[in-house]
Amino acid sequence: MAGATATSHHHHHLFSSSQPISRFSHFQTLPCSNGVVYSAARKRNLSVTTERGGVRCMAVAEGAETKKKSGYEIQTLTNWLLRQEQAGVIDAELTIVLSSISMACKQIASLVQRASISNLTGVQGAVNIQGEDQKKLDVVSNEVFSNCLRSSGRTGIIASEEEDVPVAVEESYSGNYIVVFDPLDGSSNIDAAVSTGSIFGIYSPNDECHIEEDATLDAVVQNCVVNVCQPGDNLLAAGYCMYSSSVIFVITLGKGVFAFTLDPMFGEFVLTQENVQIPKSGKIYSFNEGNYQLWDDKLKKYIDDLKDPGPTGKPYSSRYIGSLVGDFHRTLLYGGIYGYPRDKKSKNGKLRLLYECAPMSFIVEQAGGKGSDGHNRVLDIQPTEIHQRVPLYIGSVDEVEKLEKYLA
Repeated sequence: MAGATATSHHHHHLFSSSQPISRFSHFQTLPCSNGVVYSAARKRNLSVTTERGGVRCMAVAEGAETKKKSGYEIQTLTNWLLRQEQAGVIDAELTIVLSSISMACKQIASLVQRASISNLTGVQGAVNIQGEDQKKLDVVSNEVFSNCLRSSGRTGIIASEEEDVPVAVEESYSGNYIVVFDPLDGSSNIDAAVSTGSIFGIYSPNDECHIEEDATLDAVVQNCVVNVCQPGDNLLAAGYCMYSSSVIFVITLGKGVFAFTLDPMFGEFVLTQENVQIPKSGKIYSFNEGNYQLWDDKLKKYIDDLKDPGPTGKPYSSRYIGSLVGDFHRTLLYGGIYGYPRDKKSKNGKLRLLYECAPMSFIVEQAGGKGSDGHNRVLDIQPTEIHQRVPLYIGSVDEVEKLEKYLA
């Protein structure tokens, strides 16, 4: 051949035997006596055939040998957790705890879908520690969550929205992880079949909350409270499961946010979104404006300015479901801000720091967002009691920082 010709198809290159190919730096070439050119770098990346009048050398691009992904290949939550364990992100004990939480979520999802049929809607009759009426499903969901965590044998303490005090788990074999959770957030929406969800956070094992034979009940409870009351910055993992048109399980282990969707065909959570990132800003705000007259003037001014079309002629859009999980999930995907402020009725807002605000703030920060109480980072707040409430403003970094300037 008179000169070298290159074909772009599949990264293959065609050369004559007399033409040097040293300009391809990642292939070191050695001429042989028969005129055939071999790659000394990687023989398996070079296909050589002899043709009339020359040699045909096909340099296969790096990575071209990787096996084509099957159209039927899926990654389940179980597989994903095992890979995290193999990579050293979590240990085997935490893998078991997270698997038991996913099982609880599947059970609760089934109960929520069948609530009307199974007569699980309506009020149970009891009132929880916060003075809220406990819906039938609240009580059942709490039992489901607690039983799954107990049977895992890897939890030392569990703290729930529905329990007055943290519970020391006697069935723990190893691990002793501290798990905090809201078994069914947004339960006031159950009767209307609107989005609900479960929220959880997991803290490091702690050996100080064991039941000694001669310990008084008060001493045990006090030890448990001290161990559970940790700032959100100490969280090892957090997540939520949203029960809506589909069942979505969102989790972070401190290395990005991942979303799984329950496939009803075979009852497994399947990975549907990797490394979820919240937009840096957004044009949606999510506040309960029914409480507008109870807010302080700085917050009113902020909301009024969001409604002002301004030079663009486009005010912010308002979206409010009344379910933290549902509102947060939309904010995570589309950007914007969700807020539950303090007001004249609720001096510290209504959301609980330990098992609502801290886990959600941990998730949003892993997705590139921000969680604030209006002045401070939520994850820096040291809880002083199990059911402590704090104001919450959470979402896109630009939107939360904009609000903080108004409240300063």
